[in-house]
Amino acid sequence: MKGFKGKLSILVPAHNEGAHIYGNIQEIQRVFSEIGCRYELIVIDDGSKDETYENAQKAAKGFNNVIVKRIRRNQGKGRALKYGFRFTKGDLVAFLDADLDLHPEQIQNLFKIMNKERADVVIGSKKHPESKLDYPRQRKIVSNIYFLLIKLLFRLPIKDTQTGLKLFKHEVLERVFPKVLVKRYAFDLELLVNIHHLGYKIVEAPVTLNYQRIMGRIRLKDLYHTGMDTLAIFYRMYILRHYDR
Repeated sequence: MKGFKGKLSILVPAHNEGAHIYGNIQEIQRVFSEIGCRYELIVIDDGSKDETYENAQKAAKGFNNVIVKRIRRNQGKGRALKYGFRFTKGDLVAFLDADLDLHPEQIQNLFKIMNKERADVVIGSKKHPESKLDYPRQRKIVSNIYFLLIKLLFRLPIKDTQTGLKLFKHEVLERVFPKVLVKRYAFDLELLVNIHHLGYKIVEAPVTLNYQRIMGRIRLKDLYHTGMDTLAIFYRMYILRHYDR
C-alpha cells in the first residue's frame, strides 16, 4: 500500500469456519507482511458451533497484531463487525470475509482507488465491468433482482452493496455505526445508505471472486428476512426519518 503511513485494521467476521480459519489467518498475515504496511487483524467468532474460535486463537499465537474476539451466541455478521470495530486502532478499516472467496491482496487495489478518487469508502463490486466472477448462476440472478429493488427504493450511486470486501476511513464508521440497527441480512445496505445520506463519497472497485463454499444454496428464509430488513431500512429512512436524529 504505497504511500500509506497510517495503520490498517482488518475486521474478519467468522461463523463455523473452523476447517479453514487457521490457514486463512496465516494467508492474511503472509499477504500484509509482504505488503509491509502497519496493520492489525481482528477476527470475530460469531457464535460458531465448531472449532472456529479455538483454531483462530492458535493461529494468533506469537503475533501481537492479531486479536481474536468471541460472541457466544450467533447474532449475525453486522453485529460481529460492530463489536469488532470497538477494538480497532487503524486509520483505515477493511471488512474481509473469513472464507477468503475475496482474496486479501485485493485490499491494496481498494486503497489505490481510495487515494485516486479521494473517496471516504471503497467497496468491492460484483457489478463493476472489470470484476472477474466465479459464483453460482442462482446467486447472480438473486443479486440482480436485489440490485433493482435497491435502485428503486434508495437511488444509491452504487450497484452492489453486498460484496464482503470494503475499505473505510475510520471516522466514517465511527460516525455511522451507532445509526445501524440491522444485525444480519441487510446490514451492508443500511451501513451504506447512512454513509451516503451523510454525504460521504463511496466508490466501487472491481473484484475477483472465487466462490468456494460447498453449501452455497440460497434459503428462502434468508431471502424473506433480507427483504423485510430492506423494507425496514426504507421505513426508517423515509417515513420515520430515524437516521436524521
